[in-house]
Amino acid sequence: MKMPLQQANSDVGFQIAPMIDVVFVILVFFMAMAAQIRIEQILQTKLPGIAVSSTSTEFVDEQILQIGEDGEVSLNDESYDSAQSRELPLLTGTLMRLKASSEAAKSKLVVTLISHPESPYFRTIDVLNALSVAGITNVTFTSDSEDY
Repeated sequence: MKMPLQQANSDVGFQIAPMIDVVFVILVFFMAMAAQIRIEQILQTKLPGIAVSSTSTEFVDEQILQIGEDGEVSLNDESYDSAQSRELPLLTGTLMRLKASSEAAKSKLVVTLISHPESPYFRTIDVLNALSVAGITNVTFTSDSEDY
């Protein structure tokens, strides 16, 4: 009589050796990361973002507004609106953003207005109106005829 072949047991049971290997790898990973976390805490690094300071800073944020001979208005050498625009909507919007930025940084915003000697007087009034709408009160005037 022939003996039946024993069937291979498909249930091999719980394998402890691979589990120990996985736990060992995880342990090594956390040990290596613990050293890095300690270094990061020593450096006290912070991510960039909008920072609002609690005290006012000493520096002054000065912006230069120029009015050309033809009535063209430029802020820091960048032209805004057309010479025919009396309301100056682009300049007013930019001035409002500058004001909000200086308030967030708790710095003093100063605008220096340089008018060409031959520029129309009403254009200076238009620029002053835009500054008033933006809420900027620190305005200085200068006329430097050597630049023109």
